[in-house]
Amino acid sequence: MSFKVGDKVLVLDEDMSGVVQQVMGDTVSIETEDGFLLSFQAYELVKTQSNKTIKETLSSSLGIGQAIQEKEQSKKRTQQPKKRAKDRYEPTMEVDLHIHQLVKSSRGMTNYDMLTLQLDTARRQLEFAINKRIQKIVFIHGVGEGVLKTELEYLFGRYSNVKFYDANYQKYGLGATEVYIYQNTTDY
Repeated sequence: MSFKVGDKVLVLDEDMSGVVQQVMGDTVSIETEDGFLLSFQAYELVKTQSNKTIKETLSSSLGIGQAIQEKEQSKKRTQQPKKRAKDRYEPTMEVDLHIHQLVKSSRGMTNYDMLTLQLDTARRQLEFAINKRIQKIVFIHGVGEGVLKTELEYLFGRYSNVKFYDANYQKYGLGATEVYIYQNTTDY
């Protein structure tokens, strides 16, 4: 739809009308009834006669169905971000085993208590992922002295349907282990 200076228009998404002041390509500047100068894309405006309501104008000039369809199509084009191929293979679940993520305060806990809580959390989350058929998990354990990492490797080694390796270095650094869970295994 083309507009020219002086056309009376309604804005599709707003309860607003005005008179076209300037047209530059697809951008149309209108002066509202309140005296404000606003710019819109041409597809956001509809020509009208001054005595018609918004509903009457939409149903007579476009048809409400067509107006809704045009609005939905413009939303669809802008809402769907493209996923890069490598992002599709990113783990779907992350478990942060840092003690401050698991309890409000670690005061009064011994190192053994903290390690036990971290390992119990890791085991529970791994069992959850296996039951929910989640294929990849990253356990964020931090670098530290390597005690938790060693214990996690021992835990993961007890599962026959699990493969584990260092997680993506660029994203997690050295302090994370990625676990891949084989979905179709048969227990003998």
